[in-house]
Amino acid sequence: MAVLAVLFTIADRTAVHYADKEATRLAKGKYGYANTTDGHMHVAIGGFPFLTQAIGGNFGHVTLTAEKFYVDTTDNTQGGYLNIARLRLDLRGVSVTSLAARSAEANQATGTLTLSYEDLSGVVTRLAGNGGPLRVSQAPGSDGQAARVRISGTMGGTALNSTGTLLAQGTELSLTLPGTERAGAVWRVGLPAGVGFTAARATPDGVEISLVGHQVTLGSSRFDR
Repeated sequence: MAVLAVLFTIADRTAVHYADKEATRLAKGKYGYANTTDGHMHVAIGGFPFLTQAIGGNFGHVTLTAEKFYVDTTDNTQGGYLNIARLRLDLRGVSVTSLAARSAEANQATGTLTLSYEDLSGVVTRLAGNGGPLRVSQAPGSDGQAARVRISGTMGGTALNSTGTLLAQGTELSLTLPGTERAGAVWRVGLPAGVGFTAARATPDGVEISLVGHQVTLGSSRFDR
């Protein structure tokens, strides 16, 4: 019996490893994560035994982690790409709805998206156009879905020291750039249907954005044609 248990465990872990890799591949194609040479993405299916969950088409916990990918502004402004340091989604109560369409649904999703100040400084400098490098750092006053950030540097030969707002609503991030030639920019992040931003705050290390979703659709929606 001990030998059979070991063999079953090996088979189970082999199956979940393959499923993790396949789910990661499908998520890359659907949502465009890991679109940089140093980007990384991984989907992990939790729970044991995996084979029992797979037969029933129901999984208790699935995590999706993507690092170092980018999103363009909604108007495709030159140089407006925004690097995302990390995105993590915890999906609970996942059920496969269609094997043919490779789609699934999750009862609940929670997660975080992290932006580094280095990446924010880079995009602000590129969007500002005229002047030296600009620096984005933490500012007090984050509230709800609005994170407050300080923008400092030189703009058109004049010292700049102002406070901007990074607003996270729905699946969009919008950043105001007071005192610069460009008033602001908007980026849309590809997220599973039903997941949206719920809060944003500036921390000492970067801007952290919370995500929540209910009845989340993964892959193709059952309403897609």
